[in-house]
Amino acid sequence: MAAIRAIQLKTEIPGPRSREIVARKERVIADPLSLYLPIVVAEAHGSTLTDVDGNSFVDFSGGVGCTNVGHSHPRVVEAVQEQAAKFLHTDFTIIPYELYVELAERLIPLTPFSGPAKVAFFNAGTEAIENAVKFARGFTGRPAVIAFEGAFHGRTLMSLTLTSKTHPYKSGQRSLGPFAPEVYRAPFPNEYRGITAADALAALERMLVTTVAPESIAAIVFEPVQGEGGFVVAPQAFVEGLRALCDRHGIVLVADEVQTGFGRTGKMFAMEHYGVEPDLLILAKSIAAGLPLSGIVGKAEIMDSLWDGAIGGTYVGNPVAQAAALAVLDVFEEENLVERAQQVGDTIRARMLEWHERFAAIGDVRGLGAMLAIEYVEDRATKKPAPELASRVAEQAAERGLLLLKAGVYSNCNRVLCPLSITDSELAEGLDAWEESLQAVLA
Repeated sequence: MAAIRAIQLKTEIPGPRSREIVARKERVIADPLSLYLPIVVAEAHGSTLTDVDGNSFVDFSGGVGCTNVGHSHPRVVEAVQEQAAKFLHTDFTIIPYELYVELAERLIPLTPFSGPAKVAFFNAGTEAIENAVKFARGFTGRPAVIAFEGAFHGRTLMSLTLTSKTHPYKSGQRSLGPFAPEVYRAPFPNEYRGITAADALAALERMLVTTVAPESIAAIVFEPVQGEGGFVVAPQAFVEGLRALCDRHGIVLVADEVQTGFGRTGKMFAMEHYGVEPDLLILAKSIAAGLPLSGIVGKAEIMDSLWDGAIGGTYVGNPVAQAAALAVLDVFEEENLVERAQQVGDTIRARMLEWHERFAAIGDVRGLGAMLAIEYVEDRATKKPAPELASRVAEQAAERGLLLLKAGVYSNCNRVLCPLSITDSELAEGLDAWEESLQAVLA
């Protein structure tokens, strides 16, 4: 008996009900909240999503990396319902609750800190980045921050300043500036684009002579694998070099693991691949299976350096989101999702490498664990980016029942952020749909 397919397409994509709702959206929702795909969700479970027209898709978008344990995991749903029935909100700093403490106690041993560490919770990754800069500035008494080309750290003031992409944020009359002062930008290693770890470190050292004095720098903020930048993996030598430079000059090293964290790279946190301790570790996205929660885990002396009231917010560390986060940790333990991430990644990488051999427009395959992407180029010799190919492949994939995201400084990559709980058959269906889309666009 044939297995029931995860992909079930009953209408054209998008279907009539989705189109109707999107038309209503255009009348009442602000235009900047544009839609990547005009497919309106009705429900989602595990690695599949069903739209309002009854079409079912394999989801490689994963809520942009928020659903590593899968959509609507029963353990998470149960925890959320149980906590919601008790209380929804008090503000932890006004009337505290045990969940906040318990989650911190469970997270710290999972993070790559060998000494005393502490935690502070917030609502979103961008908030955690903003507050990490506060911690670094308070601890060092210095103003400056260094970030990298290709970085994405969020869309509030400091995090958007750290983010490295001109469109749609920093282009002429459409710029969202002025941006925060004392932020400096360095090259990030990308060997496919001809920038080695040695090149990037040399440029950084030169910056300390020509651009900003090391005694003025509070923090260096980086992603172990750049997310929106196109899944560019930091080389071992680069991460070690950052740590050595920060140690030499008393700079706080901030690892943004908003997208790499919670098993995505085949380790609970990507910094484990390097054997290098950051000073502050930024967590969000899959920490609470899609509910708004983020956190900073950091060395205790840094986390204790600010004064009363310097950080906080009405909703930070919401108890319902924290109940979900505790359930997420249970699911990771029970279902061995870190190990599963490596298995999923091995399967995806093998297919991607086959596609690289087959299609000349695929210039590069890269990533760690289940965090993988392919980059499209017009010509392998010139490596000229081909963003229209990434868009067309994503559109073709949706028509075949696969939800697939783009990425990259040039928007010329397709990336995988599927739930780590995806079954082998769902994964195979998704990869088959992707391959058919490549054939339709590239052949």
